[in-house]
Amino acid sequence: MTELVLHMFRATLSSATPIMLAALGGMFTYYANIFNIAMEGMMLTGAFFAVYGSYFFGSWVIGIVFALLSGLFMAGLFAFFAIYLRCDEFITGIGINMLALGWTTYALRSTFKVKGALISPKIVPLPKWNIPFLDRLGSVGNIFSGHPFLLYLAFISVFILEILIFNSKFGLHLRATGEDPETSRSAGINPIKVKLVATVLCGLLSALSGVYLSLGYVTLFSENMSNGRGWISLAIIILVKGRPLAILGLSLIFGLFESVGLILQHYKLAPQFAAMVPYIATLFVLYFYGKEKRKQG
Repeated sequence: MTELVLHMFRATLSSATPIMLAALGGMFTYYANIFNIAMEGMMLTGAFFAVYGSYFFGSWVIGIVFALLSGLFMAGLFAFFAIYLRCDEFITGIGINMLALGWTTYALRSTFKVKGALISPKIVPLPKWNIPFLDRLGSVGNIFSGHPFLLYLAFISVFILEILIFNSKFGLHLRATGEDPETSRSAGINPIKVKLVATVLCGLLSALSGVYLSLGYVTLFSENMSNGRGWISLAIIILVKGRPLAILGLSLIFGLFESVGLILQHYKLAPQFAAMVPYIATLFVLYFYGKEKRKQG
């Protein structure tokens, strides 16, 4: 039983990481007052190109570079329609998510000649870091040690971004642009430039989320492997009003639900039902959040 609990906590950290990375990216567009639902598509293309680069060049570094370039492209596409042409942000986000799903499915089948999932020893996964101090703590230390390095980068980023948003000039410009772009313009801030930077940062972090999914969480690419995590990230951002530390807390809670769902599959529970657990939890959280908001008037 103890081993099961320890395994569950370790799996929670892994499950929370892609959700947290995408939510941290979406946090920038949230503060810039951009309704960005395209994180799902950015994550999916990042996952595909991470595997593409890793498979053909035999290097996880090239995989990350390819994924970041895909994140830049998707962010540029979103910015062109939603910011430059001022198209509806919701419709633009839906279009990008559908484009990412259709294109990655087509590319998987045409490039690798497989349907469903690509599993190959040619895919080089992210390296795992063993933390010497934690290794000496035995089973408890194993919860935190031996993960892909992107997991540690994601957790450290939370604290860096908390400082960046609330204690830096860039964070002040970002929040001012989101609250009142005309006033910020009169103060010498270029709102369009700030929104572009926010969208690009969102694309890069969402792509890193995809990298963790396909080269860290597992070592493969499957059709629609982001599997709604971008939507969960969006729900988290709205619930916590973009606070990075609160994003960390809620990501861990949703990661716990996902790991519980995976463990339930070992107890002869239908995998389809177990996979629903984190999404049911999302609906419950949204319900109680809405109820609390109504109480506040």
